[in-house]
Amino acid sequence: MFEILDKDVMGRICRIETRYGKIETPALLPVINPNIPFIDAKDMMNFGAEALMTNAYILYRTAKDDVIEKGVHRFLGVDLPIMMDSGAYQTMVYGDVEISNKEIVEFQVLAKSDIVVPLDIPTPPDADKNLAEKELKITLERELEAKSIVKDQLLTLPIQGSTYLDLRRMAAIEAKKIGGDIYAIGAVVPLLDTYRFSDIAKIILEVRSVIRVEPLHLFGCGHPMIFAMAVALGCDLFDSAAYALYARDDRYMTVYGTKKLSEIHYFPCECPVCVKFSPKEMMEMEKDERAKLVAEHNLYVSFSEIRKIKQAIKEGSFFEFVEKRIRSHPQLLSGWRKIKDHWKILEESDPRVKKRFLYCGIESIYRPAIKRHVEAMKNVEFPEVVKVSTNFGILAEIYLKPVFGPVAIELLESYPAGHAEIPEDVEDEAYLVAVENLKELMKINKKTKFIIYVDKKWIDYLKDLPENGEIHVLPGET
Repeated sequence: MFEILDKDVMGRICRIETRYGKIETPALLPVINPNIPFIDAKDMMNFGAEALMTNAYILYRTAKDDVIEKGVHRFLGVDLPIMMDSGAYQTMVYGDVEISNKEIVEFQVLAKSDIVVPLDIPTPPDADKNLAEKELKITLERELEAKSIVKDQLLTLPIQGSTYLDLRRMAAIEAKKIGGDIYAIGAVVPLLDTYRFSDIAKIILEVRSVIRVEPLHLFGCGHPMIFAMAVALGCDLFDSAAYALYARDDRYMTVYGTKKLSEIHYFPCECPVCVKFSPKEMMEMEKDERAKLVAEHNLYVSFSEIRKIKQAIKEGSFFEFVEKRIRSHPQLLSGWRKIKDHWKILEESDPRVKKRFLYCGIESIYRPAIKRHVEAMKNVEFPEVVKVSTNFGILAEIYLKPVFGPVAIELLESYPAGHAEIPEDVEDEAYLVAVENLKELMKINKKTKFIIYVDKKWIDYLKDLPENGEIHVLPGET
């Protein structure tokens, strides 16, 4: 049912096998509302879709018998895997839905949905904790009920708990005990809408620390600006109604954020829509025609980002890709920096050998490759006296590099330190981390004398060295 093909950081390219075909992740599932015709489900393959999502609650209320008779695939006219959402979004918006969990799960089974979702309760962010606990208990009971009903289809178990990390962890642990095929982090749309990416990152990391292998879906995440970070933190699946909702409001998606169509003079995109029309031409169109074109662009840019993420995972450059993307918004940057508090799970997931290490900013300091290098240096045996140099033109046993710190000469040809490209004007943090790594090595090798030759720019950072260190400023640098 599930196979991991490639991985980088905590991102994976996986294959999920359903009764109606295979889904390769990371994957975006466009949301189809058959009651509001916009872009036909059968046209979604033209944009790159490998699977779709539709709303079981809406179909149950408006076309129940027809959907059961035809099956949801024939009803929508597609030959793609389909996930049917339960109506939890309507619960979040309207407070309740007039249907039981058992009814909606059985409907999805009869409709031959490939992926079934029980009727969870999406407790909003910052809710009262007692309420979050109460609603989480109900969600878990419904998941257990769904498990007893679903036999031949894949079962998604939502992970709720509001913004309480302990509840999210508990929800993940209990859902694992029930046993799902896919797990889904729910009730994050309000966080996405308010750019609370740090909270999203913490929730994903908390859940992924429990759900270590199985596919993880981030419900309601449909904007390409967050895909890279979410995949790197361990998310495999996304769904998007945003492509249409944004388009109806003339909002044009980019990987760097959203723009109002009226404020764009030149399209920053080469999709078929943006090549064919100018912003001025589109603004002069009828609203429905314009909205459809903006929606098409939103789909093109979203699936393009998914393909770029996959390519970066394949070539082992996903860290660099993410570090470029997170600079599009300060809150993305803040969210990504949460990885430093979860370095162990990151270290366990990230491949140990890659082609290169490109320093892209202080976030590069948090990469597992740095810690692995430090650990490798602890295993190197040194004589009673060793020469350390910041100048690679001087023969030494150890070379001092920003970020990595001490690099034994025998490690200069191997990943990561030997395959690292670091700019000359690097941040102070890169030097400070390097010096701390040197101090740690000196403390471990107390009987070894470290004769350190440095360029002048290192002096301000080389303070309070252990007693077994001796510093010399290189000639011409005094």
